[in-house]
Amino acid sequence: MKRSGIGLRECTLRPFLFPTRIILLILGLHIYKPLSTPQNDLILRVAHGEHTEHTPVWLMRQAGRILPEYRAVRASLSGFKELVETPEKAAEVTIQPVDILGVDAAIIFSDILVIPEAMGLPYQMIEKRGPHFEHTISSEADFDRIRVADASDLGYVYEAIKHTLDGLGGRVPLIGFAGAPFTILCYMVEGSGSKTFSKARKMLVQRPDLAHKLMGMITESTVTYLRAQIGAGVHMVQVFDSWAGILSPADYRSFCIPYLKTICDALEGTVPVTLFAKGAHYSYADLAALSCNTVGVDWNTPPEAAREAVGMNRTLQGNLDPAALYGNGKEIVKATTDMLRAFGKHRHIANLGHGVYPDTSPDNVKIFIDTVKSFQHE
Repeated sequence: MKRSGIGLRECTLRPFLFPTRIILLILGLHIYKPLSTPQNDLILRVAHGEHTEHTPVWLMRQAGRILPEYRAVRASLSGFKELVETPEKAAEVTIQPVDILGVDAAIIFSDILVIPEAMGLPYQMIEKRGPHFEHTISSEADFDRIRVADASDLGYVYEAIKHTLDGLGGRVPLIGFAGAPFTILCYMVEGSGSKTFSKARKMLVQRPDLAHKLMGMITESTVTYLRAQIGAGVHMVQVFDSWAGILSPADYRSFCIPYLKTICDALEGTVPVTLFAKGAHYSYADLAALSCNTVGVDWNTPPEAAREAVGMNRTLQGNLDPAALYGNGKEIVKATTDMLRAFGKHRHIANLGHGVYPDTSPDNVKIFIDTVKSFQHE
């Protein structure tokens, strides 16, 4: 099943700006100049390896979850998906953490599952249960349902980027993102969240040909999508491999690293790229060998071990345990300063080791952020 649309498949090896700009013009969007320097550019300078006056800080899942202001916006709509697909509202909740928490970067409010939907596999977000796909990919015949996504399928995301940049007014950088191919495959094969993603892992073992075929389609769709986000004006991008930790080191090198390499190579020379492979500490050296700028570190990996694996030519991001923000003020300050000392003053972006938990107090998050911003390395 192939829908009509403006495709970029024939352009994936060409410079990204020309085809992306054509698509954005057709979508009626204002074209922002990539790499326009925000007033607060700490995170960009650190990603490029420069020394800065203090460590930059932001949080994964900061756009939403913990803020009552976010919940008020979401309550005015039918649910999560409508919020994702309504550019003005997505921009509003993207900017909230900048105004309320004082983070050094915004990350566009969206979802990693917009890619499978753009590929022809729609999903629902069920309250208190998470994502659900009516159809999944389990055999060769299922590939008739999907295609490589066009950039035009995700115009609402680029429109949200436009509104967000208008609202930020050049104050801080805007981060774009996408799910890593393996993590997206997990949902497309499993059909929902899972502790083991056993159906996806079964495909890797019994039908590696199908797994590689699907990963290739996801990768091509993701390159197109991230290029279009960059063309719309984001200052850096992050690729989330949320389920990397369920794979063995050998499987990760076989089924993940080659596709992440394709993405990094396609984006090289554009904006800084962060790779975050949750639970896959064994992959850090392999990730650092790719043309990325930053490697995300989860809270299960000591900063010293991450630095040894990655080396001094890549920035590290992380890695406070999200549960540390359940502590009292003194405990949060100590945990944060211990983390900052462990990473040191060179090439570190402060963050949590994964997304902030939804029942975390915004006041505690603010303590974390203020501690980072006031900390001075010796």
